Amino acid sequence: MFRINKTFGKANISKTIRFTEELNSTLTVLARGEDISFNELVLRCCQYAIDHYDGEVDIKNIQED
Repeated sequence: MFRINKTFGKANISKTIRFTEELNSTLTVLARGEDISFNELVLRCCQYAIDHYDGEVDIKNIQED
């Protein structure tokens, strides 16, 4: 089950992303309901997606260029 943990307090790399209105609304309601920031929720969702990734790209030993 997907649970929201509050562990991304040291996130310091800024990125700009765009959301659809519907996704933004859903994420905003969820973040408020879980009493976390929108940013924290997005980081948690990204981490969950990475942890459960089953695609062709080997992400276990990623090194940034």
